[in-house]
Amino acid sequence: MPPIATEKYVRLTTFTKDGRRKESPVWIAEVGDGRVGFTTEVDSWKVKRIRNTPGVELAPSNMKGKVEPGTETVTGTATIVREDEAAATAAAIKAKYGFQVTMIRAIGSIKARFGRGDDTPCAVVITLD
Repeated sequence: MPPIATEKYVRLTTFTKDGRRKESPVWIAEVGDGRVGFTTEVDSWKVKRIRNTPGVELAPSNMKGKVEPGTETVTGTATIVREDEAAATAAAIKAKYGFQVTMIRAIGSIKARFGRGDDTPCAVVITLD
């Protein structure tokens, strides 16, 4: 298991088309073959940026994405996955985070009902460098 997969929170850094860094905290889990993944909404900005620039950085963080000075950052290539692979990633996240995942999914469903998001299952799988 990659060491980054054991962290509770990870700061994900994605990049805009013009190279600007965008950071956000994510839950992450090991998904096999030395890869890690997380779930997100299909219409999230993370997904949009990854479609344009698949290179990402990951660093252990707190729940707000704050990284302690001197913390090692790892890099990788992100892929947007759907259907079976997204379901497998969701199962890995659920196994690691338990009830918290149920709460987040409920909030996502409520947002989708009010037209404020798309709760279509989506995951991001990262092959680490």
